[in-house]
Amino acid sequence: MAFNVNLDDQLTVGFVRGAHGLTGEFKVESASGYYEHIEALKEVTLRNGEQTKGFKVESAKTANSTLYMKLEGINTPEEAKKFNGWDIRVSRKYAAPLAKDEWYVADLVKCTLVYESKDGLAGENAGLIEIGTITDVLEGGAGDLLEVSLSESCNILADNIKKTSSGNPRKVLVPLNKEHIGKVDMKTGTIQLMHLWILE
Repeated sequence: MAFNVNLDDQLTVGFVRGAHGLTGEFKVESASGYYEHIEALKEVTLRNGEQTKGFKVESAKTANSTLYMKLEGINTPEEAKKFNGWDIRVSRKYAAPLAKDEWYVADLVKCTLVYESKDGLAGENAGLIEIGTITDVLEGGAGDLLEVSLSESCNILADNIKKTSSGNPRKVLVPLNKEHIGKVDMKTGTIQLMHLWILE
């Protein structure tokens, strides 16, 4: 499972989802599905595209399976509505902790997808072969999907697989699960592809 994250030290932990009440409170949707870490926040940054604004948290509490947050300086429903849809961001250390086989999206993006050739498929290039670069992580019906831009230099894929009909690098989706993905090594920035046929 992958959680949304930005490429700097800040992660998106939730989203503003409409005003609540008369004091400037708003509803929060968690980016990870967990809310305990959001309830404990003391400061947040709200972001909409290139716009960012920092706030101190006055309160964050869960009621009826919904998290309500009140930020200092937002005191009316009208002020809260201005931030509807904005990301709620915090320093990485305050984000939801990762369990086994969980990663933040920004840590996966820019990783290299590699395939280990053990049967001489790649001839003299046997070993780890670069397949492409992870460009995004998308939500699918059965789980997360890695969006991969296939490498033009990959010599074990045919040109009609690597490139679109217009000659551009092709993008493919690979399920982020144990059947299709092997070792995820954040130290080397590599993710192991288990089967080449998923790219066709």
